[in-house]
Amino acid sequence: MQFILTEEQKMLRDMTRDFVNKEIKPIASQIDAEEKIPDDLIKKMGELGFLGVSFPEEYGGGGFGEVGYCLMQEEIARGCMSTATFIGAHQSIGANAIYIGGTEDQKKKYLTPLAKGEKIGAFCLTEAQAGSDSFNVKTRAKLDGNEWVINGEKLWITNGGIADIVSVFARTDKGVTAFIVETDREGFHAGPAEKKMGIRGSTTNPITFDNVRIPKENIIGTDGRGFILAMKTLDAGRLGLGAACLGASKVLLEMSAQYSKQRKQFEQAISHFQAIQFMLAEMATMIYAMESMVYRTAVDYDNKKDISKQSAIVKLFCSESLDKIADHAVQIHGGMGYSRELPVERYYRDSRINKIFEGTNEIQKGIIAREVLKRNGVV
Repeated sequence: MQFILTEEQKMLRDMTRDFVNKEIKPIASQIDAEEKIPDDLIKKMGELGFLGVSFPEEYGGGGFGEVGYCLMQEEIARGCMSTATFIGAHQSIGANAIYIGGTEDQKKKYLTPLAKGEKIGAFCLTEAQAGSDSFNVKTRAKLDGNEWVINGEKLWITNGGIADIVSVFARTDKGVTAFIVETDREGFHAGPAEKKMGIRGSTTNPITFDNVRIPKENIIGTDGRGFILAMKTLDAGRLGLGAACLGASKVLLEMSAQYSKQRKQFEQAISHFQAIQFMLAEMATMIYAMESMVYRTAVDYDNKKDISKQSAIVKLFCSESLDKIADHAVQIHGGMGYSRELPVERYYRDSRINKIFEGTNEIQKGIIAREVLKRNGVV
């Protein structure tokens, strides 16, 4: 398969890269230290269309589809994984659940301001006893006249403390069901932000629903069919995560190659040592495979193909590869790689979560294995 970027896609990539170099990279360490993405940065990204780049123009988006979204996320992650995580939770899963399963009225009312960056979105699925076992949600929704009443608690919700509109998965009498909830509703409470190892600038909060009432029409799709919608939404989320891992991996390789030419030991640059060369070669090989699978899968997604297995492969391989690449980068940089003086240390911390969220890598292996067995190993 030959993958060639259109002129519009190249322009999107170049515009994003320029923005990242000027607006994000200079403050990435600040975002990490202060554990907050500045409001003015979020506003700028919204104005440039980054917060809805994948959605059709009729809903306020950029019309670039999943390929465009992956191109953008790759560039954002070159500068700051926290910012890429914020965008992913907002666009790839929070707003995307409405795009995939919502009615035209819901898309016009809720998706449009999300795509324009006027509102911030989040995806509320995980609970204390429903992480990898996401079907086992305990949050309840009961119909009371013309309103749904939601009660329960969610954990590890990215953007939970700053979101205006959230896609919530709760159990009704018919099963797991999806709902649109505006966070200014009485009874919606976001708890204190979690203190995390990495992606510190991305806020992660517990959410409590205490008799939160929403209009009857705020159900997404069919009552009792929300779990299927959640899984379809996470297919896109895992693919976008792979693109972010790819961007982080590329910048780590660039920094490592440059540093290896500058750092001298035994009166020569360490780039001359085979041990260093082998690490750089391994990093480049993983990146080549990551890039190939990310964009091949993104093209299939835009062509409306089922990508459940492919997105699981992307998530598994790209997150595992970034972890190895970040480790090699620290090793090549030596003591400087362990120091906060360089961004390598931050990328090392940020990389670890990718093997956990959007479905743990153990879950991804199960998804892949089921598809392999179903098709008797035929790709």
